[in-house]
Amino acid sequence: MMRHILCFGNPLHGDDGFGPAVYQRLAQLPLAADVRLFDAGTPGLAALALFRDCAEAVVVDALAPAGHPGRLLELAAAAIPLEPAVAGHGHGVGYLLAALAVMPEPAPTVRIVAVEAAAVEPFRPGLSAPVAAAVERAVALLSVYFAPQHHE
Repeated sequence: MMRHILCFGNPLHGDDGFGPAVYQRLAQLPLAADVRLFDAGTPGLAALALFRDCAEAVVVDALAPAGHPGRLLELAAAAIPLEPAVAGHGHGVGYLLAALAVMPEPAPTVRIVAVEAAAVEPFRPGLSAPVAAAVERAVALLSVYFAPQHHE
């Protein structure tokens, strides 16, 4: 069964571009044959299809600012709250995960790799320095687990 890495975010909205930045770096690395990597964009209900046909899904995304920009966190799906919609970002990953939990087909195991954003500002491309530094830490974390030798 496949494993999916789903990188969410919008690179036009400041630190919300964390997921796409991680995607770009991971796309340059060899991954195990059972891994599919997705630049998932902004999470609307259409993104539920990305959770099909996999046993495990890792969601990569930015969290709202909370005083520690660049802090990298590994979270269970249940730790992500059902948030109000953010402009340009669909309903949010929390809403998507809540929808996934009530789907009739078996849901994969879902883990979250997230960074705390410094700022999410509409139409301000580019990551803040702390979040940009966290991209490499996230890539290192994910590439260890999803590298070809780890699961084959």
